[in-house]
Amino acid sequence: MEPKLQVALDNTSLRDALEAIRKIGHVIDVIEVGTILHVAEGLEPVRCLRALYPEKIILADIKGADAGSLLAKQCYGAGATWMTVICCAEIPTMTGMLNVAKEFGEDQDVQIELYGDWTWEQAGKWKEAGLKQVVYHRSRDAQAAGKSWGKDDLDKIGKLCDMGFEVTVTGGLTIEDIKLFKDYPIYCFIAGRSIRDAACPESAAKAFKAEIKKYWS
Repeated sequence: MEPKLQVALDNTSLRDALEAIRKIGHVIDVIEVGTILHVAEGLEPVRCLRALYPEKIILADIKGADAGSLLAKQCYGAGATWMTVICCAEIPTMTGMLNVAKEFGEDQDVQIELYGDWTWEQAGKWKEAGLKQVVYHRSRDAQAAGKSWGKDDLDKIGKLCDMGFEVTVTGGLTIEDIKLFKDYPIYCFIAGRSIRDAACPESAAKAFKAEIKKYWS
């Protein structure tokens, strides 16, 4: 299956986010309301994007850590297709989100954001609990420190895939990085600045899609 392309709207205002998505919304598969945008504007971006793009997957990247079912009712009620939970959250928080997701529809789902020192024991418990999506990160701070994608990253991604997870990859991805993951059944790639800040965002998004198709067609 060809991986999806997701673009993170980490804008600091709804106005800027809408201006950015206008150029690429018709090209990409998943529209992410980034954590930064959520902090700035709450759930209003989700509502606006759902109205503008009724057929698109819209992700509420809230990185929830507690009160899972309550947060889920807010996110899915606003129109989100997916929402995120931080990997250090307890299993009941995650399953609370997932149970609410399924009340809203078959397409609604929860992504576990993999940050910090998560363990394979935890991953096994997530799988047992019915969680199927994980997001493998190279964090913004790691990027700033000059950390590039390496064998350790690829080995972890491969093991997550082997466990049966749908693995999304993110962290300062450039079009040149896509080929690094060609041997894995990646579910989704997330790009942000490399598409949003390009001279022509539409062309950049189309180039990403073409590069993905080259290896997973």
